[in-house]
Amino acid sequence: MSFPPGQVTMSQPVLDPDALAALKRYLRIAVDGENAVLTEQLMSAYALCERFLGVTLIVRDITEILTGGSGWQALTYRPVIAIDAVDGLLADGPEVALAVDSYALDIAADGSGRVRIERPGAAGRVRLQYSAGMAGNWNGVPEPLQQGIIRLAAFGYSERAADARPPAAVTALWRPYRRIALI
Repeated sequence: MSFPPGQVTMSQPVLDPDALAALKRYLRIAVDGENAVLTEQLMSAYALCERFLGVTLIVRDITEILTGGSGWQALTYRPVIAIDAVDGLLADGPEVALAVDSYALDIAADGSGRVRIERPGAAGRVRLQYSAGMAGNWNGVPEPLQQGIIRLAAFGYSERAADARPPAAVTALWRPYRRIALI
């Protein structure tokens, strides 16, 4: 099985029941008949929040394939909590263990992670396994981000058939947490 460089897989976020309960309170829904639709809206709003911010909110496990070349390579997701494994991948698919002194890892104060493969041996690509996220669960996500997610999910639920713009209050809540890369 071949894994191209740049391929990233990650576990799905697990939103506590508190997130669904908060959305139902916001919408004043007391019955459970709409839980599936509400959960779908909540997950969509959560994903949009992460994309807008450029960070992973709730800690998840991530596997990323990078080239085996030299030079520092940035990891896709942040804030990186830990880099758990670095394995070399041969051209025909099998993995090989890389010696600890054949690569360098760095997690910066801003949560960005990077790796430099100094001696890949026969491995043309490397597989990194790491964890990234701001909080361990929904309750650890900063309140303004939670409120923006709830408001966006509520908007998505109530305006399903309409072609309306999302409320500006959502991005106003998220903007102070946004990370923008300057090139």
